[in-house]
Amino acid sequence: MLILGIDTCGLTAACALWQDGEILSEVSFKAKKTHSQVILPLVKKMLLDADKTLSDVDVFAAVKGPGSYTGLRIGIAAVQGICFALDKPCVGVSALEALAENIPPLPGFKVCTLMHARKDLYYTALFEEGKRCMPDSILSADELYSLLEGEKKNIICISDTDDVRLPSGCTRAPKVYCRRSGASLCSAAAKHDFCSAELLLPEYLQPTKAEKDLSEKA
Repeated sequence: MLILGIDTCGLTAACALWQDGEILSEVSFKAKKTHSQVILPLVKKMLLDADKTLSDVDVFAAVKGPGSYTGLRIGIAAVQGICFALDKPCVGVSALEALAENIPPLPGFKVCTLMHARKDLYYTALFEEGKRCMPDSILSADELYSLLEGEKKNIICISDTDDVRLPSGCTRAPKVYCRRSGASLCSAAAKHDFCSAELLLPEYLQPTKAEKDLSEKA
């Protein structure tokens, strides 16, 4: 099965071609331009390098959240457009779950994936030997500390920030394991059921700016 994954949830634009556990092609870099300007040219180059076409792809995957509101919509819209045009299935994957795929399952350890949301808030999830232990959540720094302190196992934290305070028993993963990866997205996508393009929707975990502004006015 050939999967093409697109990740535009943060500063890094990432995409990959993944076939039955093998990475055929992968591109990842911090985009100076908006993701809408770079992601499709990246996909085109990646397909060319792998000697593949869009029609060869069986399933298209996108990060569905959490992350940048605009970034998520760009990646999802790109995947939806391709899937509608080619009548192909797709799948949405949690950004936190995709990060967890960067580290192979380690017996006796849990993996905590962290992404800075805003101010004192963090997106987080826990995984153990490749299986999810909690839903994606948005927690304050104190709530996150209490959650990790209460765990009974050693924890490896994959985080996009070094600012968050961690209790003893938590080990920060090396930076190389904390980068966004299209290949990890594809690996996670292969474990999910696929859907039609109209069912691929973003999951923000917090209100959009428009919703916040409306709430403040009310």
